[in-house]
Amino acid sequence: MKIKICSKCQKSFHCGSGNPDSGCWCGELPHIGQIDGIHDCLCPTCLKEDILQKIERFVQDYKSGKIDNIAPKYANPKLIEGIDYYVENGLYVFKEWYLLKRGYCCDNSCRHCPYKKISI
Repeated sequence: MKIKICSKCQKSFHCGSGNPDSGCWCGELPHIGQIDGIHDCLCPTCLKEDILQKIERFVQDYKSGKIDNIAPKYANPKLIEGIDYYVENGLYVFKEWYLLKRGYCCDNSCRHCPYKKISI
């Protein structure tokens, strides 16, 4: 583990990058963004915020028809609170990102279902 400084908020954090035994905490988050060569790693808080902003743009682009659903390529079997779901009254509420990664509508009237309903 090494100490790094977040390129966004300037706070220090532990980075496990390059450690073949444990890897880094960021490896479990969706790989939806790339370090741009100008900035270094982000701390857990800033990286999660950055990913959530990119996910929101992805979902809006999907809903507007600008892109097809390519979220399954970001599939990660581990659910991440705040990204894939949130807890409300002790129940998991799946977010649009998780439902898009799943790749289909289950017809259970999910609160955040991103798929267009087809009238019969």
